[in-house]
Amino acid sequence: MITLRAITKSFRDGQREVPVLRGVDLEAAAGELVAIVGQSGSGKSTLLYVAGALDGDFGGDAVVAGASLRAMPERARAELRNRRIGFVFQSFNLLPGLTALENVMLPGVLRRGGGPFDALRDHAQAALARVGLAGKAGARPARLSGGERQRVAIARALSAEPSVLLADEPTGNLDAETGDGIIRLFGELATGGLTVLVVTHEERVSSAANRVLHLRDGRIA
Repeated sequence: MITLRAITKSFRDGQREVPVLRGVDLEAAAGELVAIVGQSGSGKSTLLYVAGALDGDFGGDAVVAGASLRAMPERARAELRNRRIGFVFQSFNLLPGLTALENVMLPGVLRRGGGPFDALRDHAQAALARVGLAGKAGARPARLSGGERQRVAIARALSAEPSVLLADEPTGNLDAETGDGIIRLFGELATGGLTVLVVTHEERVSSAANRVLHLRDGRIA
């Protein structure tokens, strides 16, 4: 479901070019949870942005959910992200003025041809139920715990029934017990057939992952 070959990525710092990814190879199959562990600055988030079609300026080859990302136009990458790739971030990225249900519905509302409103609401409610928050649909983010907000973010990512779920430091703002619950949830989602790629600096993700890869200085160690 994810195939990355010889991925390179550099950033400009004035007149200097700073390499971040130095030829990364990675594969993740359907139903697999792969964790990429590394310290801050190792290139984890950059790799996730390449795999998630958020960054099209890279070297190498990347195929995600059957689509080649090389030279893919921005509109096509946006469509791929909206329909085939779910994202979960450390900071949750929920809109504070919307309820949990409305936050989950939002990508579908913004999607072209997203379908009837009632169907979008039903999908969103089902996604909240899937992460154990059926009773919190009407609550706004400020009324939810950190773990509940992260589960809303996961439900939002799942509402479009994506092929791939990408998570960037998803437990970084959570206490140990709540974070462990999120990690177990990722494992359950992978068991259900979803491809899950998690980048983190926390070694505890290895308890649920099928494979743990260590990224050091832009390379898989």
